[in-house]
Parts: sequence; structure tokens; C-alpha cells
Amino acid sequence: MEYQIPLRIYTSDHKLIAEYGEKRREPITYEEVPEPFIQAVLAAEDERFFEHPGVDPKGLLRAAVELLRYQEIRSGGSTITMQVARNFFLDREQRFLRKFNEIVLAIQIERILEKEEILELYLNKIYLGHRAYGAEAAAQVYYGESIKDLSLPQWAMIAGLPKAPSAYNPITNPERARQRRNWILFRMEETGAIDSEQRKQAQAAPVTARYHAARPEVEGAYMGEVARVLAEDLVEPDLYTEGLRIITTLNSKRQNAAVTALRQGLHAYDERHGWRGPLARIDAGELPELGWPAERDTEAAPDTDQPEPEMAQEKEPDLLDELDEDLAAWVERFKDQADFGPLRTAAVTAVRDRQAAALLRDGKQVVLDWDAIRWARPALNKGYVGEAPQTAADVLAPGDVVYVRPDGGGEDDPSWRLAQLPVAQSALISLNPDTGAVEAMQGGYSFYASKFNRALQARRQAGSVFKPFIYTAALESGFTPATIINDAPLVFDDDKLKDAWRPTGASDRFYGPTRLREALYRSLNLVSIRILRQVGISQAMNTLDRFGLPTKRFQRDLSLALGSASVTPLEIARAYSVFANGGYRVDPWFIERIEDKDGKVLWKAPRVERCEAPCAVVTADSEVAAEPETDEDGKPIQPPPTMAPRVIDENTAWLMHSILQDVVKRGTGSDARRLGRSDLAGKTGTTNDQVDAWFSGYSPELVATVWVGFDNPASLGNGEYGGRAALPTWIDYMGVALEGVEEVQPPQPPGVVSVRIDPDSGLQARPENEAAIFEYFREDNVPELEAPHSGDGRSPEQIF
Repeated sequence: MEYQIPLRIYTSDHKLIAEYGEKRREPITYEEVPEPFIQAVLAAEDERFFEHPGVDPKGLLRAAVELLRYQEIRSGGSTITMQVARNFFLDREQRFLRKFNEIVLAIQIERILEKEEILELYLNKIYLGHRAYGAEAAAQVYYGESIKDLSLPQWAMIAGLPKAPSAYNPITNPERARQRRNWILFRMEETGAIDSEQRKQAQAAPVTARYHAARPEVEGAYMGEVARVLAEDLVEPDLYTEGLRIITTLNSKRQNAAVTALRQGLHAYDERHGWRGPLARIDAGELPELGWPAERDTEAAPDTDQPEPEMAQEKEPDLLDELDEDLAAWVERFKDQADFGPLRTAAVTAVRDRQAAALLRDGKQVVLDWDAIRWARPALNKGYVGEAPQTAADVLAPGDVVYVRPDGGGEDDPSWRLAQLPVAQSALISLNPDTGAVEAMQGGYSFYASKFNRALQARRQAGSVFKPFIYTAALESGFTPATIINDAPLVFDDDKLKDAWRPTGASDRFYGPTRLREALYRSLNLVSIRILRQVGISQAMNTLDRFGLPTKRFQRDLSLALGSASVTPLEIARAYSVFANGGYRVDPWFIERIEDKDGKVLWKAPRVERCEAPCAVVTADSEVAAEPETDEDGKPIQPPPTMAPRVIDENTAWLMHSILQDVVKRGTGSDARRLGRSDLAGKTGTTNDQVDAWFSGYSPELVATVWVGFDNPASLGNGEYGGRAALPTWIDYMGVALEGVEEVQPPQPPGVVSVRIDPDSGLQARPENEAAIFEYFREDNVPELEAPHSGDGRSPEQIF
């Protein structure tokens, strides 16, 4: 006899992400069931359960008398054992043959199983409404607690559900459920399970049942879907009925930080681009006047413990019956408007000079102060915004249906801010650079609003976030951080082009002869093009291949230097991991292991082992995997190790890390300095017309990539560069993700030396040069000593 138990997906620290399956069930043992609850069930369903042999003649006789008297089946006379037989082996159609089969099966079950085992099967199998199968699931659905933590009236309430889960449901039919509960309490007194005083106190208790959806502890629906799909090819059992547990690579703290940072970044962008108006309008004149919240004496509905919609597996039951008439009349008009993430639907009920009162769907009345409203300048065409509002009435009117979101205050009583569902989208993905484990991933504002996972599926132009790979190719081709390249206009004539190509930078300014290091932290487009021309497309493609980038999708032309290639955030994060870990390419992975309902490991992620390229191919027969871990049938549960080959030498990796640190210290990513860490490095990216904004960066312990843009590519607006649209999200995420992580500075390799250079020529400075600065070089690629009293010492090739 097997229970259908849903698939559950967890973070690496065992916090629930998602649950998949038609039936919500939490099997428990007989010993875990409280004795008063057992007495309540027996009083309601089968008082003589521990006395009869599986069939109760008295019950069957009563059912037969009712059939003869009323010419219809009023009660089946079924014992708990007979119900177990029906639930596991038969259908529920009321036929005499089925009843006969019930009796036969019940007698056989009683011969095989102990009474406690039978009752355990019953308490775990029965349907109790709202997808709850079994007593423990019902306790969590109706009360949000384990069955062992409930009270006597709550136990009696659940014990009343098996007879008719819909008719006696405490949420949808609270009065009938109360009557059924009180009858069971009376029966418990008759059987001696409780005394008269206990019965009276329990019968006087209010109905406290509320709907509690299966609430994940961590919002990670995008990862949940990835893990679910991957697991279908990794294990043989039915994913959705056998109680499998998927342990993912997500770190709960970092995942929560990613979700919060991404949404905050999108709201900040959205508010910069103005208020698009209410979701809908209702006629406030037809509704009761609610007055100002502080002046109203009516209590709001009890806390419903409502989850975020993308977390829920089904809709919450209607709560209008629990509101007073005035509140219910308002909520009825907007209750079907969907919520997303932290956004809550509200109706504006009153407006004052610089305040507005709003009613949430659960009946709670809140106040929006001026700081929560003043951002809402009207959105105009082409990203422009109108005049700043002067009063709340410039933005809101009674009857407006809007979104609000928590903005400070405590969890139990937050302050609220006027909000709207962002029209732009974003993705954030974060990897462990040593192993490739995905520690945080959010593929959009809300999985419930859009299941498209932009972190893995959105191929967008990379912009300048791509330049470090071109610069790596340059260092491998003999360039140094001090090589001088001219930042000056370029014009390309090509018969294949309609017009000449005149690439430009983010501004009209040109810096002239510029050192390679400075060119990257300033993100100079024309320098990048000149570098790629000298390196050559073929050599650059070879370097990009080694980073694991999808070069087959890339155009083989100079626009590659500006990031014309379309890539996903995951592909960029993987490539930046090479800089973070000192030169090794790791493969991203999502699942640590898969367990059955008893905790037995069915599949385990392969180990990650570094190797110096070219790496030997590892198979199940290789020495490195000579003794793979196997299951009872001898099948390996852990694949052979995954190789992380060295793809750039340690000297190149260290030099690129040093240059990318300057992007944070003094370049386009300098806002990241507010994190107060010296081990951060990264690169901003923005495409033409600010269509895509990026920041990809890392500490040696963690890589994170952020992308911002529209699903249908369009300009984010003037000034919405990577440093403004994407970098703040990265900063907010890394600020939390790196809490408690010590700063790590990769040691300078033996093959790299520090040399004083002239900043204008890039040549080794003479001792008397007071303007000299230090720069790093491969020891076999140190520049020549500058000539005394000479010009800048540069060759035409270096300049042009």
C-alpha cells in the first residue's frame, strides 16, 4: 500500500522552494498522532474499531434497516478497515458488489496488519478537503500547524471531515462544520474520552480554521521549474506521487537576497519613468463610505496568512463572508485582480491633501503617506515624465484600484508604498566560481506573472560586459595592461553595408592615446575595436570558445568588440567565473541530489575536479571513478566527475582580475565601492540606445550577473546605462550574499611582476620620472625603458 506524496524541491540548506502534485500529503506514524485526535476519529467513524475483526455487524445491520426503511442507502456501515480497503483498492460508487468486496478485503487486511497499522494507513490516506490527504496535511491546510500542536476543538473539527469534506468544511461551510465538530465532542464525552467540562469548553470555542497554502520557505519558483524538468531525466520513479525530494544548489539567504534586490531594482527603474495610472476604477459613489482608517472602528478580517500568489498551489477561498458588509461591498469589486510578488491589490477609499487611504483585499485599511505617492509623475511617451505631483489628488482618486507594496516598517504592520507592476524585466544569476553551483537565480519579476526564465533563456546583446573576453585575447596576443591604443574616431566603408559604419562611445568625448587598463575601466568602444582588429577575429573566437561562450551564434566581425553577440545571463556568469577562479571553466549545475521519501539517495551531482587542459575524458571505468557510489541494485547514483579545465593561464587570469578591479575602484562600476570591499571586480554593459543593461561581477567566492531590459527589445530610456539600471541590483544582492564572507585577494603569480611605468607612454619609467605609476606585467613582457628626453616612445602601431 503506497501513498501518493507530492514532489518537493528544497534549497541546499533544506528550505522548501516548491511542491508539485495533485495531493498534499504529509505521512506520519501512529505514534506521532495525538491520542485525543484518535479518540475523536473513533467517536466519529468507528467507535468499536479496536474490538471488531474488520467488519462491525451492528453497523451493517443499522445500514440494512435504513435501506429497507428509506429505500435508499443512508449510511454504509463501513468500519475504518473497510474504508482503508475502499481507499486503497476500490472506487467510491455505492454498489452492493463493492460493499461485499470491502468486507472481504477488510477481513484480509485485519489478518495481515495490526490495528495501529490500519489506523495509520487510514489517517494518512483519507481526503479532507482543499487537496489535503491525511490528518497531518489537513492540520497544516486549515491551521498552519502540525496535528500534534492543535487543540481539542481543532482535532474534533478535522475528525469531522472524512464523512463529507465539502459539506463540513470549516472554511467554506463554517456553521455546518461547527455543528459537526460539536456533535463529535458530544460523542467523545459519551465514549469517555473527555469529560463534560472539556466538552463544553471545546464546543464554545470559535471556528479558527483559515486556509494555509503550501507555503515555500524560500521564493525560488524559477529554480523549482528547472529542477523539476531536469529530474525527469535523472531518476526513474514517478516524480509527482512517490514523495521524491530534490535538493538544489540554491543558498536560501542568497536566493532571498536575489529576489529582493531584483524587484527593488525594477521598482526603482519603474518609478523613474513615471506613473501609468490605476489598474481599474470602480464607482466609489455606489459604495458605502468607509471614512479614514483611523476613524473607523470596524476590525479588519483576521490574518489569512496569505502567501505570495506565485508560491501558492491553488487560490485562497473567498474571504468576503468574514468581512463586515461595508468592507465586503468594496472588496467584491476588485477581489479578482491578481497580485504579483510583494504587490497587493488595493482600492483607494479616500484622499486627503498629501495622503490616501486604501483597502486591501483581506479587508485591512492602510494609509499611503506623501513619501509613498510623490514619485508618481505621469508617464509620457518615449520614456519622458510629466510634472511632479503637488497633492495626492494629482495622482489618486477614490475608487482607483492600484497596487501597493510593503516599504519599511515591521512584517506585522508594514508601511505601504504606491506601486505598479514593472514593465521592464530583469534577471539575476549567481554561481560558485569554483564549482559552478547556482546559488541564486531569479528569472524575472514574478514567476506567477511570467514563467519565462530570463536568466537561462533570454538571449540578449551583451554590450560592454563582453569586452573583458576581447581584452583577454589581447593579453594572450602580447598586449599588456600598459599598451597604448588610440581612442579616436573610426570609419569603416564596406560594400556590404548601406552606409559607412562610424562606431561611437557612450559620449562624444575621445581620450586619445590610452592605456589598455584605462580603456577597459572607462569602457572605451573605439579602443576595443582597435584591439580586436589587431588580435584578429579568429584568435578572439578561439579565446571566446575556451570561456564556454556560444561562438556559433556570433557574427564574425568587429562589432563583436562592442558586445553585439547575443548571450544569456547564465552564459555571461559562467564566463566571468573563469576570472574569479583563476582561469578554470566550470559548468553550471542546479541539483545536488535526489532522494526518495525515506531519504535514500537516488542521484547525486558529480564532483567537480580541476585539470590542466587538455583534460582526460573521464568515464565510469576511469581510475578517478574506480569506485562509484551505487544503489542496492549496483547502479551508480553519482556520475563520473565533471572536469573544470584550465582555459587561460594563471598570469592572464590574474592580470584581467586586476584590471576588472579597477572598473570597480575608478571606472563605470565605481558605485560598488559602497560595499566597502576591496576584493570586488566586474564590468558594466550597455547596448545601443540603452536597450540592454548589464553588470557582471564577482568576489573570488561568488559571481553574479544582472541583466535589465524589455522582453520586446526597446530603449530603457536616456541615461539607463548598466551602471544605473543593473549595477544597483548587483550591489544590493552582493551586499547580503557576501555578509560574513572574508575578503580574499588572489595571490600574485610568480610569473607576474610590478614595474614603474610612464602613464602617458606605457614604457618603463626612469627613476627620475615623478609621474610614474606601478603596473603589472608578465615577467617576459615588461615594456622597454623610456628614452631620456625623448618623445612618448610610441610606435605608430601602438597609437593607431
